[in-house]
Amino acid sequence: MTTFNDRERDAERKFEHDKELEFKIVARRNKLLGLWAAEQMGISGQAAEAYAKEVVVSDFQRPGDDDVLEKVFGDLKSKGIETTEHKVRLEMDRLRDKAREQVMAE
Repeated sequence: MTTFNDRERDAERKFEHDKELEFKIVARRNKLLGLWAAEQMGISGQAAEAYAKEVVVSDFQRPGDDDVLEKVFGDLKSKGIETTEHKVRLEMDRLRDKAREQVMAE
């Protein structure tokens, strides 16, 4: 029975590790997306960092990525930046890959 219990504990640890890793990747992606959007809107320095934090926090409103997409897309549109939800989604996907690389390298 010990072997089964060991396997079960290992599976639970792996699940927890994978969830934590995914959380870090998504949070990093959201920060990178915020910095990207800030640059598009002509925001730099500490203001860009503050905006990126707003984007990260926006992800806690609802499950999934729609809350982040809506925030960034809405902010870009309100600043008169020509874009589409599809373009923002593509940038989210590109930055997810970059975020994964960064988190895995840590």
